[in-house]
Amino acid sequence: MNLIKLQIVELIDKHHHMTSVAQILGIKQPTVTFHMKSLEEEMGVRLFESRSGKTFLTEAGQALLHYCIKINALTQEARRVVKEYDSLYRGTLHIGASYVPATYLLPVMLNTFSQEFPGIRMVLSVKPAPVIREMVIRHQLDLGIISSEPFVGPVLHTETLCEDDLVLICSPQHGLAHKQSLQPEHIAQVPFALHGDESSTRRLTNQWLAQHDVRLRSTVEMDSLEAIKQLVLLGGHISFMSRMAVLSEERQGAIQVLPIPGDQAPRHIYIVHNKDRHPSVQVNRFKEVLREVIGIGTAPLPPESIG
Repeated sequence: MNLIKLQIVELIDKHHHMTSVAQILGIKQPTVTFHMKSLEEEMGVRLFESRSGKTFLTEAGQALLHYCIKINALTQEARRVVKEYDSLYRGTLHIGASYVPATYLLPVMLNTFSQEFPGIRMVLSVKPAPVIREMVIRHQLDLGIISSEPFVGPVLHTETLCEDDLVLICSPQHGLAHKQSLQPEHIAQVPFALHGDESSTRRLTNQWLAQHDVRLRSTVEMDSLEAIKQLVLLGGHISFMSRMAVLSEERQGAIQVLPIPGDQAPRHIYIVHNKDRHPSVQVNRFKEVLREVIGIGTAPLPPESIG
């Protein structure tokens, strides 16, 4: 079994046309057909079928596809690693981050890194933490930086950078701002701004609400951290938010930051990479600069491996 056959399996699943596959691989269509038949003979089972002028994978082909994707990704990774020895200051670094570190941590970090590696093109994908983890698992990213509760990932190596605990935020003029003994039931009585369903903040908020048997009476749901802050600044709503996300407003006295009453799950900023990916020189340096930036305001926690 050679690598081009595995590439054909993956491309057939994406495009369903042998002509398109041939164009992508830079070979002739009869050559694609030859490799497909050869692979079926080699595996001793039918892998492809034609329907309505298109080519699809059979159930056996779908089973093989799972491994083709992994092998093709590792092949690309191997080529990239080898080429790095000839081009340490060129190439592309694919970084993924959840919303909090992407907005409040990475701009400074990316500016510092780009000055040291001006020839490196950096691509930043901003997604919810679970999506970033999945992209790292699928070898779609070189590195992920996420704000999340502790998690398990068998193919992930995780390094804890710093705490990112949730706090309650409200306007300094809000009725809860100077309450001496804040209780969970007080939160149920005022309008609350919820984060989007996919965010780790929303998951932790839901856990806290269930743990303390709190039912919110009036809610607004938003996917934007900045939109939630603007709503809170108007004075009527409160919310749970990452402490890192409100450091500036807290220092300016624009937002009152309060501890969330009762127990809550811990949350941290993590660096995540796939254990099967050999970390490049650029990736290692990126992690070093990230630790330096974190160290400016917060002492990082010791590294750990989860999963």
